[in-house]
Amino acid sequence: MTEVILRLPTGPAPARGLGAVATDVRGDLYGPLEEAFQTWRAAEIAGLDGVLAPDDPDGEEPWTVAAGALRAGRHLRAVAEFPPSFATPVYAAKLSATLQRAAHGRLGWKVAVGGDPAVRAAQGDPVTGEDALRRAHEFLTVAKGVWHESPYTFEGDFYRVLGGGFGHPLAGRPFPTVYLSGTTPGELDLSAAHADVHLLRLGDDVGAVRAELDRRAPGRAVRLGVELSVSVRHVGQDDGPPEDVAGRWDGFASLGHTVPEGLVGTPAELAAELDALRRRGVTTFVVEARPALAEAYRLGEHLLPALAGLAEGAVAGAR
Repeated sequence: MTEVILRLPTGPAPARGLGAVATDVRGDLYGPLEEAFQTWRAAEIAGLDGVLAPDDPDGEEPWTVAAGALRAGRHLRAVAEFPPSFATPVYAAKLSATLQRAAHGRLGWKVAVGGDPAVRAAQGDPVTGEDALRRAHEFLTVAKGVWHESPYTFEGDFYRVLGGGFGHPLAGRPFPTVYLSGTTPGELDLSAAHADVHLLRLGDDVGAVRAELDRRAPGRAVRLGVELSVSVRHVGQDDGPPEDVAGRWDGFASLGHTVPEGLVGTPAELAAELDALRRRGVTTFVVEARPALAEAYRLGEHLLPALAGLAEGAVAGAR
């Protein structure tokens, strides 16, 4: 199964209004979450599998955004990206169990480990380096423990739980799909222990990471995903990468993207690149595309059918 998840834009809402010639009586009614709401609905209508609410210190709070996306759609999955410093693992699990009840199991976790120490410090989180990885391991261990066992007891370096666990009505829901990333030995060990999906960047060695995960987690299936930016070339395009750019491009940061590496091309060209990754074992694509609202429809109308056509052709050719 291949899934395509749209990374939502972060930061301030786009400027709106009627300029100096008229008064916009809407005031602040059309704000950043209204833009997000329209994007959630577009992603669902276009047939995307889900949306990712990023952990952006200057952006909207990801749990609020993810909850809104789950409420706005019937089938859309929502992944909240957050650091373990967000809350205790017990509280994060309880919050998620409540959302899973409301959304019929459509919530995912992207646990952000490490990052810029200065940014983390500004958020009141002093844990860095190997300690951050050890804390993330304990966080996920405890969250899964109270989710699946009652009573549950754990004593570690970062968390201590005595006789915890959930009963009715929180018990019995599926634990959120866990997305992790990284290529260092410690990051791969963490994914081998806890990830459902391990996310790479476009230039990472898919085969090498697959082999390392299999070696570290024998008998446990960890799916592979890729985070990337995309720009679908279309008639009349007046923004995006320069016209002479095609294929892989590392300049998306200049357009305001969080993920600097990505692909530029027609739907058929992009589908061929994604299909090549799919044939190497990648099943999840977390894509960043701007403007997200318009691109959500474009991805659903043009890229997904092209990608599905390649998959159908491969199946027919194998018969």
